[in-house]
Order: sequence, then structure tokens, then C-alpha cells
Amino acid sequence: MTALPDITLPIDLIPSDGRFGSGPSKVLTSSLSGLADTGTTLMGTSHRRPAVRAVVASIQDGLREMYSLPDDYEVVLGNGGATAFWDAAAFGLIERRSQHVAIGEFSSKFAKVIAGAPHLEAPDVIEADYGQSAALRADASVDAYALIHNETSTGVRLPVERPNGANGLVLVDATSAAGAVAVSNPDYDVYYFSPQKAFGADGGLWLAVCSPAAVERIESLAASDRWIPPFLSLKIALDNSRKNQTNNTPAIGTLYLVAAQIQMMMAHGGLDWAIARSERSSATLYSWAESSEIATPFVADPAARSATTVTIDLHDSIDADTVEAVLRANGIVDTFGYRKLGRNQLRISCFPNVEPEDVEKLTQAIEFVAQNL
Repeated sequence: MTALPDITLPIDLIPSDGRFGSGPSKVLTSSLSGLADTGTTLMGTSHRRPAVRAVVASIQDGLREMYSLPDDYEVVLGNGGATAFWDAAAFGLIERRSQHVAIGEFSSKFAKVIAGAPHLEAPDVIEADYGQSAALRADASVDAYALIHNETSTGVRLPVERPNGANGLVLVDATSAAGAVAVSNPDYDVYYFSPQKAFGADGGLWLAVCSPAAVERIESLAASDRWIPPFLSLKIALDNSRKNQTNNTPAIGTLYLVAAQIQMMMAHGGLDWAIARSERSSATLYSWAESSEIATPFVADPAARSATTVTIDLHDSIDADTVEAVLRANGIVDTFGYRKLGRNQLRISCFPNVEPEDVEKLTQAIEFVAQNL
């Protein structure tokens, strides 16, 4: 094993907080302190009692306000994260056949889940090379269209749009976009995500904003003769969410962190504030990479570049793994690229909790490390 270069960053290049992970992302220490201050009122208590149900209600009400949801939209919660939601969607949202945009590891995984479901027809999969974008297209045989708002593995952002002439539901994986990217409510039926990105919490939970059409689909499939595993039943999740709870015991600490993050975001200006923070940080990275002699944005099309997960290719003469390791040794962590892409790449999160000034210092730190290798 090659020895790690002994490079110490100057103190003025050290960010105030060195966490730049794309998930789990930076959790505010104020939220952790707030959780500790709850003492015995939440942790170690029943999730069906008023104290915890009030936290769930706070999350639901906060998302309603953040996204200006119509009264007939529902905020549904369940355990297992977005990965579990894919399985749940296979049983509770797709009636017969779905269409998927597959532009990275996570959007491809959802398509593979559906392809393996014996009760569904083979999905229509629209693929693009990693780093490129693609769009849904209307198909009369399709009753659910699956789109990813932000592909975490590649740093590609897609617009959320209904295909012209399409009659099916639009299901949007928003795991690394929700809370930091704008979306229009009429353009989707299910906007689902895990909270370990922009919502500054742990994983293991999924949240889904559902339109009336999505609720109708959930209820009709639940009433059909289709067998649905209870843990993956969106109808059970829907019924429990209407009571401000989850069917199975949740991670109560995660619920608290999500609620605290939403309250913080709304206090600062809501979704508009969060979007501006992420766009400021990502613009700093893209501007640096475009002008640097050692770096290039991986996503060539500026219109498709993510504002929350930025992927930067380094020059072949600069080993990204070594740069990441040196940064880590200096307290700057989780800047590594997505491994399955196999690129000489850094991936840096720009979620709202990340200070834009820290992103500026990070670019200078990368340059310093590269110059001293």
C-alpha cells in the first residue's frame, strides 16, 4: 500500500466544518443538541403516543408549507428509505407497466426492481450514458412513469415534467433534490425521498408527497386481489400517516432531526432560501473546475448539472483517491466519487447545511493538495 503523502493544509484553507458527504450528509450540531435536550420526552417512548406523533405532524405540516401543497395532497411516511419505497411502488403504485429514465446507479436500480417483479410487465427503460440526461416519453401501455430529479451517483439533474399526452402517474425519486431544488406540484404524482441529504438527518425513512391520483391508485391496488407484503403496503403507510405515525416503529431520532431541519429551513426563508444556498455553493465549484488546470465538471451540459451533488473529474496526473485521503487526514471528509463510476473523480455535496464559504475553502484546499503531491 502506497504511503499517504504528508501534506498539512494551512489553517486558512480548513473549512469551519469539513463534512461534504453526499449521504449521509452534514447534520447540524444544533439539531443534535436539540435532540439531546429532549431528554426522556421522545427517545425511549412509544411512537404512537402524542409526543412522537407531534413530531411526525410537524414534518407533514412543514412539508406542506415548504411545497405549498394543495389540501388534497398527502404526506406519507414509512420505514426503509427510498430503496424500500421502490419495492413498495412495485406493489402499490404500478398497475401493469412502468417507464423509467435510467441515467445512473440509483435510477437504474429502481428499473431493475420493477424488471424483477413477476406480477408486472417488463418496464420500458430509457437509458443515457452516465453524465448525460434523458426524458420520459408518452406511451399508451404505461401507467406509471419513473423519473429521478437528481441522480446522486453522477450529479445530473433532470427537470420534473409530465410527458405530453401521458395518462399515467409520474413518480419522482427526489432523494438528493428534495429540500434544495424547485418542483411544481402539478408535474408529479409522487415525490419521494429519504431524509439523509438536504434534510440533514439519518437514513432509514422514506417520505412521499402524493397527489389525489396517487392516493386513488394506492387504494385501488390495495383493494384488488394483488398480494402486497404488509411492510411494503402503501395503503397501510397511508392510513398510519393520516394518524401522524408509521406502521412499524421508526427511528425517533431521525424523525426529530427531519422536523428540526424543516423548522430551520422555514425560519430562514423556506425552499427558496435552501435553493439559493445550494446554487451558490455549486456555482463556486463549477466555476472553479472550469477555470482550473487540474479539474473539469463531469457533467458537460450546464443545464443538466446538479446544484446539490457536484461531480468533478481531476486531471489524470492527479489521483483523486489520494487527494480525498489527504483531505480526510486534514479533517475534510467524504469527497470521494461514486465508486461504480470508476472515474478519477471527486463528488461534493452542496446541500443547504453546507456553508458556501466552506465550499470556497475546499476548492483552495484541493488546489493546494494537488500542487504538493
